[in-house]
Amino acid sequence: MTATPATPATIPRGRRISVAPMMDWTDRHCRLFHRQITRHTWLYTEMVTTGALVYGDVERHLRFNDEEHPVALQLGGSDPHDLAVSARLGEKWGYDEINLNCGCPSERVQKGAFGACLMAEPELVRDCVKAMRDAVSIDVTVKHRIGINETESYDFVRDFVGKVADAGCTTFIVHARNAILKGLSPKENREIPPLKYEYAYRLKRDFPDFEILINGGIKTQAEIDEHLRHVDGVMLGREAYHNPYLMATFDQRYYGDDAPVKSREEVLRAMMPYIAAQLAQEGGRGLKLNTITRHMLGLMQGLPGAKNFRQTLSDSKKLAAGDPALLLDAIPRGL
Repeated sequence: MTATPATPATIPRGRRISVAPMMDWTDRHCRLFHRQITRHTWLYTEMVTTGALVYGDVERHLRFNDEEHPVALQLGGSDPHDLAVSARLGEKWGYDEINLNCGCPSERVQKGAFGACLMAEPELVRDCVKAMRDAVSIDVTVKHRIGINETESYDFVRDFVGKVADAGCTTFIVHARNAILKGLSPKENREIPPLKYEYAYRLKRDFPDFEILINGGIKTQAEIDEHLRHVDGVMLGREAYHNPYLMATFDQRYYGDDAPVKSREEVLRAMMPYIAAQLAQEGGRGLKLNTITRHMLGLMQGLPGAKNFRQTLSDSKKLAAGDPALLLDAIPRGL
């Protein structure tokens, strides 16, 4: 199901709640699964580098499912021209937003001169954002950290946002930790630098007309509600992946949608036609059942039988049959 340009009137525009771009996780199958749980939560792609789009297989990197809207394309790059080309491709393929990655701390990303290291070059980020905004009519946003390395001053992130805003960007997604560019792995960078939510709150106070979203270590509905007292939106990361049913009431609670909440079994049943269609279309190109089901292992998180559910959907012999009915076999008894 290749996406076609969306009809703006049909897309909920509020980024009140979103799911973070996560490498190796938030692919089109993961996003389609999340969309069965929540209709309005904003979804983000894995980061796609400009090189992959300028020189690589555009369809492989940009195709997605119509049902994913609203969905944003996150780009990694630091060349204004290449980012403009890539943003234009993203708009052509029907994405609702282009997001620039200024937060990833991995050394591999740094070698490409983008990610969190861009925070040291706000003028370059400004130029990149301007080039993209000139190229597309959809939103261009920036996801960033609050600092890099030992920089602890709030002034650093305030000045970064102010400089980038000169290009017309008004939406900033703030991962409320520093990025340590040397000595910590990406995983450690998500855990060791302390969270400073107050920095995101201060950005909203200092830039009241901007849309400020907060990200980092958020796991519960109570935490979401507290953050929304101070900022415009909350971006969930790994909690949305490991405990996706947390999002089951988001449409009602945060978007005013009175549609019934889907049960976990209804979510699984909704995935079955999609899985069958994907296997029929792409089985010959190496798509396997576990390529999709691996994103669903956390659906029963916290319930009796969750371990057996995960084991069933991870059983190589059962997966080899390629039968979507495996989802129903995995449902814990008494659910």
